[in-house]
Amino acid sequence: MIEKLHFITQENEIYTHLRSITAACEAGIKWVQLRIKDKDEDEILELAQLAREICDEYGAKLIINDYPEIAKRVNADGLHLGKEDMPVDKARKIVGDEMIIGATANTLEDIIKHAENGADYIGLGPFRYTNTKKNLSPVLGLEGYENILSECGKLGIDVPIIAIGGIETSDVTALMGTGIHGIAVSGLIVNSGDMGGDVKKINNLIKKK
Repeated sequence: MIEKLHFITQENEIYTHLRSITAACEAGIKWVQLRIKDKDEDEILELAQLAREICDEYGAKLIINDYPEIAKRVNADGLHLGKEDMPVDKARKIVGDEMIIGATANTLEDIIKHAENGADYIGLGPFRYTNTKKNLSPVLGLEGYENILSECGKLGIDVPIIAIGGIETSDVTALMGTGIHGIAVSGLIVNSGDMGGDVKKINNLIKKK
């Protein structure tokens, strides 16, 4: 099952990746994507192993960003592939048939390609500008999601679509109204003054749709 609320790790003045995972899981997050861009593979592997232990403790799914070999070694629940990563079908040969594979999309064409290659879910974004990501793709906005989801419906594409990129709590209701499956957040969680309260509030807004 693809959860409707995804948490993507990041570091700030308060949280390391691992601390953010622990805090998010304590707050009720059940889907954690470990996204590390500035460390070597050995260090990422070590962090992924520790992240696996934390997620197991809280009953959360662990998704590894970018690294299929690491995802396989730590027995992650899933792998998420960015736009510059290998295609889904190639990664599938590495991680096997049981692992969840998600992929990043910015356009309808991206979605069609990922769906054809067997993606289990697709992260579509960005919704608005976010400084979490370098080399940001064109911002979609609410209208972009509506148009793309409408076209997906016409094409019979039913892969779960997850909105991502600068999403705030006040955006959730309108975004869910476009037909997306769920949302992915990062800064909204790690910069929260009340993580537990905010996770509960977001989950409630998602469930209303």
